[in-house]
Amino acid sequence: MRFGQLRDAIDGISEKMLTQTLRSLERDGLVARHDHGSTPPQVDYRLTELGATLTAPVAAVRAWAERYIVEIETARAAHDSGQSPRKGNT
Repeated sequence: MRFGQLRDAIDGISEKMLTQTLRSLERDGLVARHDHGSTPPQVDYRLTELGATLTAPVAAVRAWAERYIVEIETARAAHDSGQSPRKGNT
């Protein structure tokens, strides 16, 4: 994907934060950056083979978050209002 496509797909991220994150992911070997050397500049990003191994674990975390979003929002509201949290597993 191009930088602008990534920025548009990630709601609320600043260009600075996206740039820093992409650089970090590239350094870690999870994302590959390809500069087309054109004017205007065109740069594409893609997952590397190593980065692609994170697809399933990240999907699992997303599914968990979607399943428990109501509980998370309830806990946040209780915390922010100063109420004691609901008892759960520790």
